[in-house]
Amino acid sequence: MNRTYELMFIVRPDMADEDLEKLLSTLETTITAASGSIKAIDRMGKRRLAYMVRKFREGIYILMTIEGAGTVVHELERRLRVTEQVIKFITVRIDEEQKRLDKIKQLRESRKKVSAQPVVSAEEAPVVPSEAPVADAPAAV
Repeated sequence: MNRTYELMFIVRPDMADEDLEKLLSTLETTITAASGSIKAIDRMGKRRLAYMVRKFREGIYILMTIEGAGTVVHELERRLRVTEQVIKFITVRIDEEQKRLDKIKQLRESRKKVSAQPVVSAEEAPVVPSEAPVADAPAAV
């Protein structure tokens, strides 16, 4: 069963661009070998860390959106654990959240369609004769 995951990892700030590209290509190969696919790679650049991690105050952030089975994520996390350049990583499953957001979006769209219909005012409404009998005028005496 294919699911969607976000993998955020932080690499050392002193890592060369060539080494970073090599690491990303290795991860891409790992994902495709495990019958997964990469939806997006977002290089967020060098940022300051909230606290010191492995004697580093800043790191290069990378966000990958991956689609695949749980075995893909398991293998990726194993590789990231043993890779010395990676300071921290986290993997989050986002497909359930995406389904929930899509459902909310559809609900909002349906409400827009209902509210977009023109409202008929009392002046424009057709006159329907009432069923109640009209009282006869009093007879003249």
